[in-house]
Amino acid sequence: MTDKVLPGQLAALLEINHALTTTHKLRPGLERLLDVLRRLEGIARGAVLIIDPATGQLRVESTVGHGASGTAALVARVVESGRPMIVPHTSREPLMRAAKGAADRSFFCVPILVARKSLGALEVELPAKRDREYESVLEFLRVIASMIAQALKVERLVDSERQKLRDENLHLREELKERYDFSHIIGSGGPMRSVFEQISQVARTNTTVLIRGESGTGKELIAHAVHYHSPRAKRPFVKVSCGALPDTLIESELFGYEKGAFTGADTRKKGRFELADGGTLFLDEIGDVNLATQVKLLRVLQEREFERLGGTDQIRVNVRLIAATNQNLEDAIQAGTFRADLHYRLNVFTIFVPPLRERRTDITLLAEHFLEKYSSEHGRQIRRISTPAIDMLMSYHWPGNVRELENTVERAVLVCDGSVIHGHHLPPTLQTADATGTVTNLSLEEAVGAYEKDLIQDALKTTRGNRARAAQLLRSTERIIRYKVKRYDIDVSRFRS
Repeated sequence: MTDKVLPGQLAALLEINHALTTTHKLRPGLERLLDVLRRLEGIARGAVLIIDPATGQLRVESTVGHGASGTAALVARVVESGRPMIVPHTSREPLMRAAKGAADRSFFCVPILVARKSLGALEVELPAKRDREYESVLEFLRVIASMIAQALKVERLVDSERQKLRDENLHLREELKERYDFSHIIGSGGPMRSVFEQISQVARTNTTVLIRGESGTGKELIAHAVHYHSPRAKRPFVKVSCGALPDTLIESELFGYEKGAFTGADTRKKGRFELADGGTLFLDEIGDVNLATQVKLLRVLQEREFERLGGTDQIRVNVRLIAATNQNLEDAIQAGTFRADLHYRLNVFTIFVPPLRERRTDITLLAEHFLEKYSSEHGRQIRRISTPAIDMLMSYHWPGNVRELENTVERAVLVCDGSVIHGHHLPPTLQTADATGTVTNLSLEEAVGAYEKDLIQDALKTTRGNRARAAQLLRSTERIIRYKVKRYDIDVSRFRS
């Protein structure tokens, strides 16, 4: 195809290729392309027109110089037919009305084809010459149109992927917002209602929040809820687990570092504060931060600026800080391991997350939620938790709080060999004297009786207290079930709806 291109035109093609491939946007590349044609090929006028995908109309993407009017009809004909056009003398073309006294020109127009589909056109006007090699010029412009087509194809692919990423990002943000909606923080008792009310009060502000509570109570879930119900919901939520980072790394992770700040610092690195700019920074286990880093944290909270490790430039950030701790910070202040002035800065709005033992009414709701979650996740058909097993969950003191309950239910789902979780599917820690606070030494007969009572209660729950149907489920007789109910002192009325 390039065998008809004159050697002098190769320099122009090289510059045009460079113009189209070294820019992320098509329009600047087209402007440079036309400038090359004017400078090296002496065109009097040039334009690139592209069909707008939204309207289907031709629009001028870039133009240079001035020429005869009336070219629009000719360009439209080229785009529609997909075939090039040459007008050797514009002064003799009825459709082209040159200005009075204007010099005669030669008009060339070639389609821009992508997968044999015309998406636009390249038009140029050259001074009319008797000895001009029209076919050579046309072939030259065809090569350029092909290069424009490739650049256009790449730009649209990039735009499509960029839009796809935007859509996915929006979808993920909506999923996160839904995931951390209040309805997904399970709890109906008084202590959790108070937490919900506090989240509602502080979420719409930019106030610093301190979340306190034992390990496993869901402090991170509360932090997410505050962020995704705040004006910063569309901005980053960046988490730092301070307890998981050694003292030598915590400062560089939070504030970043400059190249050469220490051995191994080969490039500049942004810290978590910079990454969270405009959004929320969640500092989990804030009580584990060393005193030196506490000083820099205090300055960021006061001045909203800091320096990278090894740097001197002042970096300003707009970050909402949420901190969490399972420690008694007042004791830490007395012990000299936590700064009192930092505590005052953090303790603007405090949310206390109650331990699970203080919200026992929520245990059943949480257990059923985790049962549904892990039954689906592990592909198990487990419908419910038996009443005796629920009683065991209710009587346990849960030192690991909600996290321990979640792990317990997941384990029960994995070991369950039926459609109902029974007491024997729960971990031994829930069945020992140390764990439950009871001191019982069961004989074999008593253990078998306890298991039998468990099965009968579960059958009665299934049949809503109907002894006859419960007997059928257990492949026994109603007379035996009535006897066992009386023997084990089972209250049948509790199962009736």
